[in-house]
Amino acid sequence: MTSGKTTQDWWPDQLDVEILDQNARPVDPYGDDFDYAEAFESLDFDEVKADIEDVLTDSQGWWPADYNHYGPLIIRMTWHQAGTYRVTDGRGGTSGGTQRFAPVSSWPDNANLDKARRLLEPVKMKYGRKLSWADLLVLAGNVAMESMGFETFGFGGGREDAYEPNKAADWGPEEEMLEDKRHDDDGNIDGPFAADHMGLIYVNPEGPGGKPDPLESAKYVRQSFDRMAMNDEETVALCAGGHTFGKVHGADSDENLGAEPEAAPIENQGLGWENEYGEGKGADTITSGIEGPWTQSPTSWDMEYVDLLLDYEWEPHKGPGGAWQWQPKDEDVHGSAEPAHDATESATPMMLTTDVALKRDPDYREVLERFQENPMEFGISFARAWYKLIHRDMGPTSRLLGPEVPDEEMLWQDPIPEVDFELIDDEQAAQLKEDILAADLSVTELVKTAWAAASTYRDSDKRGGVNGARIRLEPHKSWEVNELEQLETVLDTLEGIQEEFNAAQSDGTRVSLADLIVLAGNAGVEQAAANAGYDVEVPFEPGRTDASQDQTDVESFQALNPDADGFRNYYTDDAYKGPEEMLVDKADLLNLDAPETTALLGGLRSIGANYDGSELGVFTDEPEALDNDFFETVLSMDYEWVSTDEENRYKLRDRGTGDIEWEGTRVDLIFGANSRLRSLSHVYGANDGEEKLVTDFVQAWSKVMQNDRFDLE
Repeated sequence: MTSGKTTQDWWPDQLDVEILDQNARPVDPYGDDFDYAEAFESLDFDEVKADIEDVLTDSQGWWPADYNHYGPLIIRMTWHQAGTYRVTDGRGGTSGGTQRFAPVSSWPDNANLDKARRLLEPVKMKYGRKLSWADLLVLAGNVAMESMGFETFGFGGGREDAYEPNKAADWGPEEEMLEDKRHDDDGNIDGPFAADHMGLIYVNPEGPGGKPDPLESAKYVRQSFDRMAMNDEETVALCAGGHTFGKVHGADSDENLGAEPEAAPIENQGLGWENEYGEGKGADTITSGIEGPWTQSPTSWDMEYVDLLLDYEWEPHKGPGGAWQWQPKDEDVHGSAEPAHDATESATPMMLTTDVALKRDPDYREVLERFQENPMEFGISFARAWYKLIHRDMGPTSRLLGPEVPDEEMLWQDPIPEVDFELIDDEQAAQLKEDILAADLSVTELVKTAWAAASTYRDSDKRGGVNGARIRLEPHKSWEVNELEQLETVLDTLEGIQEEFNAAQSDGTRVSLADLIVLAGNAGVEQAAANAGYDVEVPFEPGRTDASQDQTDVESFQALNPDADGFRNYYTDDAYKGPEEMLVDKADLLNLDAPETTALLGGLRSIGANYDGSELGVFTDEPEALDNDFFETVLSMDYEWVSTDEENRYKLRDRGTGDIEWEGTRVDLIFGANSRLRSLSHVYGANDGEEKLVTDFVQAWSKVMQNDRFDLE
């Protein structure tokens, strides 16, 4: 029995707009009215943790626990869920509990983590909707560490479950698992990826190309962890702390393993990697193909990993699974580790090539030696790095739920000051818009500045947005896409209006620059609509505040600098996909569906909000008017598109006269070429479509302006 091909199978080069459907259609069976935060807060948190701990020490015959404790397995599960995060586009991480779905569920690096999730199923079933899988997969890792003597830094709940795979996450160009087609000639990763190969969380534990070369391995470890926003100290802390617990499994060759969960027989009920070696579990388990514990007591928090790694010499050899691993040269250490199952047996501590890399690399070694001399510092560093790992994609502290949320707000959480002033009312907002329109600023300048601030938002990790007014701070204020001279003029004008307004208030009322930027953009949109003959009011909710430079992680925030923004017809050579694909990617990060994307882009073109004043795609003789000229032109058969010698540039020629009327890019053409986008263009380009365009544009614009207003949820 075979299944038919999908449209994407037949025409793989067709623009895939389907990822935007995830932002439109509800797939959560609990419905839009379900308040997860309220349900989570009703949990008896201590009871939940006690139930998880009971699971950890109740070894099951169908998958026996190493050392009679599932803690190390659960930690690996949590780490591999959180470790998919990459700072480049904010995708991956703990949100949604997407380790339950393909392809992540069936990556080779996640072998046998299906068992970890299955062990936790009774806890999930007990608490139902109050405890999401996404929160459970993370909380279980914390409980596992605490049960083995480690004091974690904290836990914040609030992750809602996904009920389908993350279709927007590009996991790589490879066609087979463990392939590598993502590095350039210098060994640097191209694209948004953080993992080194398809199907890995980080890098090959045997070493680059499967060769036990620690120094070369260190280069790839540093690159991968840097793309997870981890510095050298955090990298060493995470590796050393995580490898203090548990063991790896390579009792024999992975040729004994059956299919991964997504390809396993239906009778396996979602479990994969059936093992034909010995009993297929316990001491005969095969996971990574590497065999042995890192330390002598793998279920206790201690300094053994650091001490063993630094105090002994290690040499490479191939273990029973046929993979490269490292053993201590000192034979006194052989047989010194606690056995995982049979008390009559003995085990020898081992290291991965990536572990030895921490010792051989001078900068990593310096951190290791400091940790060895200061065990308390090691514990604190690991606790904080682990907390960052499992919360990196959750956004500001205000989104975190539960009794264990730390009081401290970390720099990587992009802190924003709380409102400590009276907010402006509707009348004052209206007066401020009049003042803005009376200033020497164009509609286009107002709209472009607000878009430049708000469009940094990424729904993937809840970073960016206009709140905080970081567009006036480094690095945001120096990005080429913002047209620096124009941006400086607009911000100087708005700051003058802000200063004058705030000085005139005697009752504690203030307007933040962040609120004023949004007001200015709204005023520009309203004026553009008026120029087209429509009277509209763009919704506005005050309450944003202004962050300081000290509250901004410059290096980390730089990742939000766009290589492409189709809404502004901006595209650079650094973009890792074509212009139209980058538009869809940007729209997805802004949480826009296909109609919202269409209305926004067409409206912004008519207003003339392109980067650097470009006329590409501005198919109107009257810019700064919110009309449907863009769609009328894209759909018209009076013209034909002609490619040029310039990449991503096309001319629009009048079929009758042969004259060139307009110029555009692939982003403009796609709204006539792609069948789905053309169908939406019909809606807005019709004779009766302009008013709907204005209405839909205002709604989509407001959504972008308020994406980061978590206080309004």
